[in-house]
Amino acid sequence: MTPRGRTNQLLYQAELLLACEAGDDEHAVARRMAVEEGALGLAEQALNAALRELTEHAALKRHDWRELLEGQGEGVAELRRLRVLRDDPESWLARLCQRLHALHGVEGAARREASDSLIVAVDRLSLGDELRWCLRAFKDELAALRETSVEW
Repeated sequence: MTPRGRTNQLLYQAELLLACEAGDDEHAVARRMAVEEGALGLAEQALNAALRELTEHAALKRHDWRELLEGQGEGVAELRRLRVLRDDPESWLARLCQRLHALHGVEGAARREASDSLIVAVDRLSLGDELRWCLRAFKDELAALRETSVEW
């Protein structure tokens, strides 16, 4: 499989997981949380695969998103572009990185839904909806990044 194919495969698998219905039995909340965190884990793998794919020409030794996006060492144009996105709190990448940090934390990223008796902010997306938005934006950005990467 090519690096591009692996990136596409992981993004597709994350989207497939998010399309799964949680059901309405006693395990529905746990199932939804498992699907969300599973999709988030696949999104992390896709981000690492995309970084490997986009920086092939730079022959980097490591492709972990934390090292490449949170550091400032590598001067690859695609990394600089992604770092700008990461620093914009409203961007898909900033939100994805925030969720990935939570995924690796003790609390995890998925949350139980608030009960009907609590007031919930209208603009607050569920993790699943937020991930769907992030994955769509990721794929859009990836297409543009691939174009600049091919030039190398």
